[in-house]
Amino acid sequence: MTFGRTGDQLDLWIADPGAKRAPGLKYDYPPGDRKGQTVRLDGQGAIVQSITAPNLPIYDDGVYSSTAVAVFDDDSGGNGDVWVADGYGQSYLHRYDRDGNLIASFNGEESEAGRLNTPHGLMVDTRKSEPELYVADRANNRIVVLDMEGQFKRVINSGVLSTPYAFATDDDILAVSELRARVSMLDSNDQLIGYLSANEIACDRPGWPNALDEGGSFVRPSDEELVDGNFNSPHGIAIDGSGNMYVPEWLIDGRFVKSQKV
Repeated sequence: MTFGRTGDQLDLWIADPGAKRAPGLKYDYPPGDRKGQTVRLDGQGAIVQSITAPNLPIYDDGVYSSTAVAVFDDDSGGNGDVWVADGYGQSYLHRYDRDGNLIASFNGEESEAGRLNTPHGLMVDTRKSEPELYVADRANNRIVVLDMEGQFKRVINSGVLSTPYAFATDDDILAVSELRARVSMLDSNDQLIGYLSANEIACDRPGWPNALDEGGSFVRPSDEELVDGNFNSPHGIAIDGSGNMYVPEWLIDGRFVKSQKV
């Protein structure tokens, strides 16, 4: 989810991948098509815009499953462009104008970046004089940075990232939630500051991010395994106006972890 402002109007944008893993199917996806979409809600919660799979050959038979949305809105000095990551489908980025008209699509092959693989998170970064688009290219263990026209600028990895998922900023600090049980903190020059609550040993547990019962079925990890202060499976991130950090985790019944700024 992200906010976007046009004039005095503040809207909520939601990327909906279109299918959820079902307990009755042992947490596999239900059969049938995934109808992913990206929707804009007004201040009353009403859906006022929906963006679905673009009319491209890759979607003739391919799944469209959006995982992130970023808006280059008025608050960012932008033009209203909407960027959508099809992270669970064809690993594409799509750029739309404020009315939902497709401007361009990217998969990384157009540039030095190379093919994207599960671009899961997006953020319009305004920490520098020129806004940039940060792409959490999860399965490639990296962040890809584009300008706001979609031109490739650089890659951030240098062996410091494992599974980047989503972004949040606190002043000049970039917090990157990583599925493999940690949050990575980068400065405004993309240099690693350190890791928060790193717990990668949890990822070696059978059934991770869940656990396995005696019959081999997925179950929620025990309280002992979900130790306070250690992450299990960060799947998003947000930072409030006081600098407190909120991280949702991807496991049965879910978990939210709040870290207070000190």
